[in-house]
Amino acid sequence: MAILTTENLVKTYGTGDNAFNAVDGISMSVEQGEFVAIVGQSGSGKSTLMHLLGGVDRPTSGRILIDGNEINKMNTDKLAIFRRRQIGIVYQFYNLIPILTAEENITLPIELDGKDVDKERLEDVMSKLGILDKRNNLPNQLSGGQGGQQQRVSIARAIINNPAILLADEPTGNLDTKATDDIVSILKLTNKTYHQTILMITHNLEIAKEADRIIHIRDGKIVEGV
Repeated sequence: MAILTTENLVKTYGTGDNAFNAVDGISMSVEQGEFVAIVGQSGSGKSTLMHLLGGVDRPTSGRILIDGNEINKMNTDKLAIFRRRQIGIVYQFYNLIPILTAEENITLPIELDGKDVDKERLEDVMSKLGILDKRNNLPNQLSGGQGGQQQRVSIARAIINNPAILLADEPTGNLDTKATDDIVSILKLTNKTYHQTILMITHNLEIAKEADRIIHIRDGKIVEGV
């Protein structure tokens, strides 16, 4: 079953003679539980596509359906709630809140939703990601590019709500070789253990090969992989 579908997705910047399509008619689908890598050179449109899929930006035209919900038609408030509950996002630079502990960063989406934290799932996620012993550490007490602990917290925060999809935007771009290998292994573990659907943007083809499928983008269009 397709958990994510796009139909003729377009994102246009500029007007008149200066207009260009950063995303140019992309139609694609991702099955539930798939691990898909999206690759392309700088300026290919892959990051713009990720922003559209994550509800961070809105398309000029076309449709985006996530778990049967057409997010491009949602108003701002409804989209904010949907994003918090159904879309997990992992960024290159972690985006952790410096005054919160690792555990508090992870559970923040749940707290914002006014729900009780599932302590059993929290323990399980933190244990599998290798950060259970860091639960009370602040971000500046966690390793960054040379250990990947901050990115592990970011991944845990993104999946704690069991979202429909996990979007990882260059998740290894700020990490050394060992931490990169560790984070890719963690993403694969998350995919297999929790059957988490993952879309990962990367410019690194070797990393992309760890996914189930690779989609190549050039000039805002899919050129291979669908």
